[in-house]
Amino acid sequence: MKAPLLEVAGVFLRLGAIGFGGPAAHIAMMEDEVIGKRSWLTRESFLKLVGATNIIPGPNSTEMAIHIGFLRAGWLGLIVAGASFILPAVLVTGVIAWSYGQYGALPSVEPFLRGTKPAVLAIIAAAAYRFGKTAFTTPVLWGVGAGVLGASLAGVGEIVCLATGGLAGTAWTMWNKRRTGVQGSGAMLWMAAPTLAAATGSGITLAGLGLSFLKIGAVLYGSGYVLVAFLQGEFVDNRGWLTQQQLLDAIAVGQFTPGPVLSTATFVGFQILGIPGAIVATAAIFLPSFVYVALLNPILPRLQRNPYFTSFLDAVTASSVALIMAVTVRLSLAAIASWTSALLTLVALACIVRFNVNSVWIVLGGAVAGWAIL
Repeated sequence: MKAPLLEVAGVFLRLGAIGFGGPAAHIAMMEDEVIGKRSWLTRESFLKLVGATNIIPGPNSTEMAIHIGFLRAGWLGLIVAGASFILPAVLVTGVIAWSYGQYGALPSVEPFLRGTKPAVLAIIAAAAYRFGKTAFTTPVLWGVGAGVLGASLAGVGEIVCLATGGLAGTAWTMWNKRRTGVQGSGAMLWMAAPTLAAATGSGITLAGLGLSFLKIGAVLYGSGYVLVAFLQGEFVDNRGWLTQQQLLDAIAVGQFTPGPVLSTATFVGFQILGIPGAIVATAAIFLPSFVYVALLNPILPRLQRNPYFTSFLDAVTASSVALIMAVTVRLSLAAIASWTSALLTLVALACIVRFNVNSVWIVLGGAVAGWAIL
């Protein structure tokens, strides 16, 4: 590799290895690294990239790494930056997945795993609360969110919920602006197309597993916490490839490993089909992010100015938060089995909301509490 590629690889390998705290923390670290230390970008350019990642599906911090790699070292930089940022989390998660498969059912470990369930529930509930304050800014978005929440709890699939919510928000904008003469570019419908992807077959195959995660990666708007809703619907409720306990443990692993939370796919893929499943699931869920950045980078400024597209994005964001709320309700049935687990959930929730305790410590604290009292 040429010097710029080596530099890009080194920077994002390190950021991926120390990137605890979620997308906001990752982006803050990138800002310090690429602006303050290396002057690769101006602050204005960096903020434009942050805005760009918010209007396409996929994990924001990973897409920021891909954008920066492309601007610094071209097409190879795009691949190297994204892969380097993802790799540490994938390797750590893979090792944990193997250990979980070997020792997760042993009595000495089971109490720790029991304690993580209320902690994970608190983390997701706190995320829904924070995101809801940002997402539900108008009566229309409140209506979209309420409709999606009800539909999800009634058993409607996550992709249908996201597509319908996004189109409903856009339809309202079209109706509201019908007298202004504003014309859309059609970009919103193009971006909605992936949400209409066909469902995979019911058999457990590498192809089916890969297509499921490819579909999720293609439509995953908002926070990585929306991934929980997709995993619940796709692999627990519909296919039965995961147990509820495995899902909860997968979420916990995603919280105390560095890097993007979508590395949870590595854990899930390993539990379903071993090492090949881990590789296929990881590649499939991250692939759309690389494709979106490569294809949409030139037209992102125009999309940001399109009122119909921004309305679609706002409505999909509200729908995503509603899905997080729905999965919180479902997970509470599995996580709260006694008054002590309910108390642990409330304490963890208070620590997050009131004192802003990092999710890593919440999960570890829950594990210790599970060993001590549950």
